[in-house]
Amino acid sequence: MSTLAKTASDGWVVAKRNVIKIIRVPEILVFVLISPIMFVLLFAFVFGGAIDVPGNVNYREFLVPGIFAQTVVFGATFTGAGLAEDMQKGIIDRFRSLPMSSSAVLVGRTSSDVIYNLLSLIIMALTGLVVGWRIREGILDAIVAFLLLLLFAYAISWIMGLVGLLVPSVDVINNASFIVIMPLTFVSNAFVPTESFPAGLRQFVEWNPVSALTQACRELFGNVGPGVVDGPWSLQNPVLYTVICSIVIVAIFAPLAVRQYERASSR
Repeated sequence: MSTLAKTASDGWVVAKRNVIKIIRVPEILVFVLISPIMFVLLFAFVFGGAIDVPGNVNYREFLVPGIFAQTVVFGATFTGAGLAEDMQKGIIDRFRSLPMSSSAVLVGRTSSDVIYNLLSLIIMALTGLVVGWRIREGILDAIVAFLLLLLFAYAISWIMGLVGLLVPSVDVINNASFIVIMPLTFVSNAFVPTESFPAGLRQFVEWNPVSALTQACRELFGNVGPGVVDGPWSLQNPVLYTVICSIVIVAIFAPLAVRQYERASSR
């Protein structure tokens, strides 16, 4: 069996093990799904009337794609937390003793977390429909938007996987990821228009991959008013920019995470 085939096969076994955990510990899934619902309801009903969106777009339609982007980024932290927990409990050492690919644990972990994010997106979409969000483009465009969200979440999972192997405990990764991900998602166009940011900060927002992901989803879902799309290349071509960012993130952090896994498991 080739190295790639062995990695895929071993990774599938690890992914299946992580998915089974959802069934055995359903409380994890409950808290994963409650958070996006709370954000949708909070911003839609509390802040919605105070925020003006260019192009006469309903704020709730403007908001939901941003909540999608924020949730999949936060959902990627489960990769790091899961790896940190396995390191603490010695499960990584057990994997190391088995005749399996060294990268299979990371491949399985990042792949299984796509399922968490898929379930979150389904719940958020249903909640969004309840509060007034609508898909105004074709179903194919909507599918592309959801696939783009999952691709970006998968890329971020590799960053969190590296962090999970570097920190000593689950508590540390939760705090560390919050410090990084919170500014990344809130200093973006996910909740407010780009024009609302002051000069200097606005340039960061415009090139923030979360902003491009949000903009891409708004366009694919048809939640952008006519003539509103403006700004630098990243926002003029948000789908392409998001794909490029995702590929670059995986290309950089996947080898780093695998290397750190080999170092951590050899201690």
